[in-house]
Amino acid sequence: MVHSVISDVTQRIIDRSAPLRGPHLERMEQARSAGPARAHLSCSGQAHAYAGAGPDQQSLATGQAGNLGIVTSYNDMLSAHQPFERYPELIRQAVRSAGGTAQVAGGVPAMCDGVTQGAAGMELSLFSRDVIALASAVALSHNTFDAAVFLGVCDKIVPGLVIAAQAFGHLPAVFIPAGPMTSGLPNDEKAKVRQKFAAGECGRDELMAAEMAAYHGPGTCTFYGTANTNQMLMEFMGLHLPGASFINPNTPLRDALTAEGARRALSLSALGNNYTPVCQILDERAFVNGIVGLMATGGSTNLLIHLIAMARAGGILLDWQDFSDVSAVVPLVARVYPNGLADVNHYHAAGGLGFTIATLLQEGLLHPDTLTVAGQGLHRYTQEPKLIGGELVWQNGTEHSLNDKILRPASDPFQPTGGLSRLTGTLGTAVMKVSAVAPEHHVVEAPVRVFHDQDAVKEAFKAGELTGDMVVVVRFQGPKANGMPELHSLTPILSILQGRRQKVALVTDGRMSGASGKVPAAIHVCPEALDRGPIAYLRDGDLVRVDAVAGELMILTDGVMDRAPARADLTANHFGVGRELFANFRSAVGSADAGASVFGG
Repeated sequence: MVHSVISDVTQRIIDRSAPLRGPHLERMEQARSAGPARAHLSCSGQAHAYAGAGPDQQSLATGQAGNLGIVTSYNDMLSAHQPFERYPELIRQAVRSAGGTAQVAGGVPAMCDGVTQGAAGMELSLFSRDVIALASAVALSHNTFDAAVFLGVCDKIVPGLVIAAQAFGHLPAVFIPAGPMTSGLPNDEKAKVRQKFAAGECGRDELMAAEMAAYHGPGTCTFYGTANTNQMLMEFMGLHLPGASFINPNTPLRDALTAEGARRALSLSALGNNYTPVCQILDERAFVNGIVGLMATGGSTNLLIHLIAMARAGGILLDWQDFSDVSAVVPLVARVYPNGLADVNHYHAAGGLGFTIATLLQEGLLHPDTLTVAGQGLHRYTQEPKLIGGELVWQNGTEHSLNDKILRPASDPFQPTGGLSRLTGTLGTAVMKVSAVAPEHHVVEAPVRVFHDQDAVKEAFKAGELTGDMVVVVRFQGPKANGMPELHSLTPILSILQGRRQKVALVTDGRMSGASGKVPAAIHVCPEALDRGPIAYLRDGDLVRVDAVAGELMILTDGVMDRAPARADLTANHFGVGRELFANFRSAVGSADAGASVFGG
């Protein structure tokens, strides 16, 4: 029996989405009926499509083999995506063995928010999601494929690929990850060195040594930020093979899962008897399961934007109240850094996603009967892959957590409610990741100190101006203003203030990232300052309350909205590092609570 709140939220989403969802499914059925166009191409068109296919050229020309399209985010600057260099050949070999063919349909850009934190490039980060969706659409527009595999891991890449997969929802698709890097310097040790550097207590040499020891090899960063939250979602929503998310790169099991993922994608095509398109997998129940996973694991705040955009691409309308209502009944069962000391490798060893899904199913907190790339029913995702005698098999996962400091059953959780909260009030609407915030910091009522960019915060800190209790307000950071950059580089400074026993919180119309932690941060504030939201009317000294317990974000000073709103000169944010090319994105983008997308809403 599914929990009544989960059922109610799902039905509410179904009802709300009906005007868009029905037409989307009709379009997908029309696309399926038309089928891949390669058989209808001119001989010249087919020759162009097959000329580089090498040993697969004849199979493609005769039209007897299923053809798999590969959309890849490979580059060798991102540790998480570097392993994808080997994947196309692994996939081609696997598909040939099953009588099919595979072609790299196209590549998509993949940027690293860790590289661009605090730099101008971060202002392209959120927009890169929609660029990835557009690039994927171009890749698949040749319409010569029976199914697709999407190679992506990190922050904007997976959401962008899912948006594109929804646009081509008549095609079956499997998402294939690269896995996390092996564990290096513990994340809490790295954080301590960052704080020491911010406080002037160590030099850049020591900071660099710590960072290199933490980020040391191929694979995803091992903390539970947006990239690893994406991987969790792909399992909860049925687009990964079971247990595929957190297998380390360049291992025999990783390669076996990659090969099987490719074979599985082609087996789901309309050429056989097991046709399973993306549009059938990603229904309203799948998205609710994803929200449950987000809450139960204390995942990244970025997904409160991305999930809305991902769902809307399939005609499904989510809003932040859905997340809030789910959070109220879903317990936090995992503590992975920054919500604890463990990294994702430790979490995986303790039972990982298989145990997490199993315990949530037992408590009726997930829809058990969703369709997945592994077949009907989410119970398959309680199993874990093994490579036995060179053969890939799935076995039942552990029935008990192997480390209750990292992972607990839903009947005995770390806390009774989820890791994310919605805040509303006279200052607007915002979200907060509360899973790592100590209870004594859940409510902060203090005067504000207002800034128009994060550099000004850092300068004030260095000048010794940030004394006493305060709510740090950083505005004109919304999607329309400058692309809504993450402000994670402020975390060490705010943590130092908190460590000095100051009551401190952050309020911003920007993002804070999946790595936001111990400092209460009301982020994604809507309306944003550039839209003359209430945040634009604040002045230094105004009293504000940030209350994660009551879910309130309140201006307590009278007469604030009687003033003229602040204005900011954003000219410098619109040029350099390619920002001038994104003017149309800034003018067309929707609000954060509608997915901050240029595709409408």
